[in-house]
Amino acid sequence: MDRFLMSKNGPAIAGLILGVIAALLVKFGNPGNMGFCVACFTRDIAGAFGLHRAAVVQYLRPEIAGFILGAFASALAFAEYRPRGGSSPMVRFALGFFAMIGALVFLGCPWRAYLRLAGGDWNAIAGIAGLIAGIGIGVWFLYNGFSLGAARPTPKAAGLVMPLLALAILALLFARPLFGPEGAGPIFFSEKGPGAAHAPILISHGAGLVVGWLAQRTRFCTIGAVRDLIMVRDSHLFKGIAAFILAAFVANMALGQFKAGFEGQPVAHTMQLWNFLGMVLSGLAFTLAGGCPGRMLIMSGEGDSDAGSFILGMLVGAAFAHNFSLASSGAGIGGFGAPATIIGLIFCLLVGFGFRNKMA
Repeated sequence: MDRFLMSKNGPAIAGLILGVIAALLVKFGNPGNMGFCVACFTRDIAGAFGLHRAAVVQYLRPEIAGFILGAFASALAFAEYRPRGGSSPMVRFALGFFAMIGALVFLGCPWRAYLRLAGGDWNAIAGIAGLIAGIGIGVWFLYNGFSLGAARPTPKAAGLVMPLLALAILALLFARPLFGPEGAGPIFFSEKGPGAAHAPILISHGAGLVVGWLAQRTRFCTIGAVRDLIMVRDSHLFKGIAAFILAAFVANMALGQFKAGFEGQPVAHTMQLWNFLGMVLSGLAFTLAGGCPGRMLIMSGEGDSDAGSFILGMLVGAAFAHNFSLASSGAGIGGFGAPATIIGLIFCLLVGFGFRNKMA
């Protein structure tokens, strides 16, 4: 089986399986068109830790823990656990921060953008167009010598931080400690809204483990797929996106979950300019950092602490997005979502120009 996963068709195989799993997770209880969404799930985890107090988006998503631990197990099994770091970690943290702002203006990461499309949400078209535009800008910087620097090997123990964090998320999810004031917290769980919609824990975590394993073996990446297609006309990874969308579409049709249109879509808004610009920001930030948020989780499971810095940046970005009215809702973008998006784009452009290798 591993021989097939590591073949040229590996990403397509992974995409087919991931698309079906995503649709099934919605059937089992996840929010609509949100079988997987690294941005939304990270936001929910930030809320569960009390980093923001938006009561409708607070839950310790076991899928995220599964992604990390599945990748960690795969990396150990195939001698690919290689702790490394030191490639501009603070810049990567900031890129993760602004990538999350853009994703929460759109309401979804690249994975969810494709799942929204596969579920009939035509608002995703503007988001995907913005994503491609952002990747295209990032590719221009790559053509002109952009680099955040090379990572260096680190002690084996350094790579355990993110897997240990994943185990802590699972432990707190099952324990549900309540020893804060008046029995509230320190872990918070939504009683209504998207945070209260979730598949059973064991199903969610099992799905995450499978996805983490598959993505680690196949290098599945929704940003790398478009980047490679633009830069070197290599469709190897892009087959994974096509298979992902197709499988999710067929599964949604079979499960009665396909609903075509712009209005009334789950956890989505119709402000297309900001759907577009939010994902321009995310696409650019992801490209400069080296991969989509799902890929970052996988790399953190392999021991890449720079990817871990990016994920932690996303976690803090999610907290800021809800504490400072940057995140969107079904009614439209947040009160300060527009200026935050523009500031994020300016920051990413400054990083792009500032880290060009003039000798390239």
